[in-house]
Amino acid sequence: MIKLIEFLKEKEEKMSTFEKYKLQEFCYQTINELGFIKPTPIQEQVIPLGYKNNDIIGISQTGTGKTHAFLLPIMDQIDTSKDHVQAVITAPTRELATQIYNNARLFVKYNQDIRVSLIIGGSDRQKAVNKLLVQPHIVIGTPGRIKDLSLDEQALKITTASILVIDEADMTLEFGYLEDIDAVAGKMKDDLKMMVFSATIPQMLRPFLKKYMKTPVTIEIDDDKVTTDNVEHILIATKHQDRYDVLKKIMKAIDPYICIIFANKRDEVAMITKKLREDGFKVGEIHGDLEPRERKQMMRRIRNNDYQYIVATDIAARGIDIDGVSHVINMELPKEADFYIHRSGRSGRGKYTGICYSMYDTSDEENLRILERKGIVFKNMTIKNGQFVDLGERLKRTKRPKQQTELEKKVQSIIRKPRKVKPGYKKKRKREIEKVVRKQKRQMIQNDIKRQKKERAKAVQIAKRNGEEY
Repeated sequence: MIKLIEFLKEKEEKMSTFEKYKLQEFCYQTINELGFIKPTPIQEQVIPLGYKNNDIIGISQTGTGKTHAFLLPIMDQIDTSKDHVQAVITAPTRELATQIYNNARLFVKYNQDIRVSLIIGGSDRQKAVNKLLVQPHIVIGTPGRIKDLSLDEQALKITTASILVIDEADMTLEFGYLEDIDAVAGKMKDDLKMMVFSATIPQMLRPFLKKYMKTPVTIEIDDDKVTTDNVEHILIATKHQDRYDVLKKIMKAIDPYICIIFANKRDEVAMITKKLREDGFKVGEIHGDLEPRERKQMMRRIRNNDYQYIVATDIAARGIDIDGVSHVINMELPKEADFYIHRSGRSGRGKYTGICYSMYDTSDEENLRILERKGIVFKNMTIKNGQFVDLGERLKRTKRPKQQTELEKKVQSIIRKPRKVKPGYKKKRKREIEKVVRKQKRQMIQNDIKRQKKERAKAVQIAKRNGEEY
């Protein structure tokens, strides 16, 4: 009986780990190096489907393990005896593509027969063409460059690929790369298996999905809590203060391992970075205006932990993993609620906790209400003497019941309540009270004007008298 219990327990443990997928040995070696213990919710659902013919739509936020959800079954199924492209993986930015490529290279470390190529803009085109004299098994890159090398240069042979992965599809649409994806997909196999991953599925993306996907299986992971459970959300009202001054106060009050400072525009990132460097802070920056070489160098330095602070646009919040982020600072709230979740989700990964500070003013109330409806609980704080001070409930003034003035109380006592209450009585009585109050206030203002006139006239007389005496 004891042996049976132990056997069942061992079987249950195996079923909750990657062992249940019966992967090749090199995949398990990669998993062990990564330190993965058990699949994440999206991996649980995507990996088994990766071996079937179903098209997949995976809706999940950043940081939930979706990259390995599609990499594991793809890597496991590569036939190294065939010298042609078997899978194409696209990402909307060079950084995201490079990140997926680096994850794929770890598999190659344990199975060097697999060939993986990174195809992104900003690199020498001819050099890229030369590398494709031997076709890779897996192509990872940006849509534009994959289209150039496959359709225009005819150097990349994608017609043999049976799998197409589109990562961060909503971002691909937003950046205007859907036409490139459309051109690439149109040249691939009719029985192409397509896997699309995105934080959301915008309406404008649906015609494309309908065109290429046959009865796809949709997997939606509720990640709002995944990205925010370990994160403390703090609001800092700017009021009349300069936001850069508030930023410096926050920076002086915290001691982060790594902190990402988010701004909504590229030029704002550049300006904040410049000011911080002038003030003696060592900061990195990530935004679209950086040259390809600068971006590559910057990402390398960030991964080497050369910077404690990184100033970034939302491009950094979408898919780029920066290990060790403990704090996030929003110079202002993003326009979209999902972007806030992406930003705050940079911290508090895994078993670690994080803190997200957001500057705000009265114009942000609607955005804050949307986020609160999503379950995010904000603490309202200010900074005094280098310390965070809790201000209590943010909207307590608006929620406080209106106090009657002495005048209103007096008026209310004058207007007697009738014995029999007729329909609309309350509104009528309220109007009567307001009428009397307005009349009383007008009288007070008129009396005040008369008083001021008398005082001015008296002052003139005194001045004349003093002048005569002088």
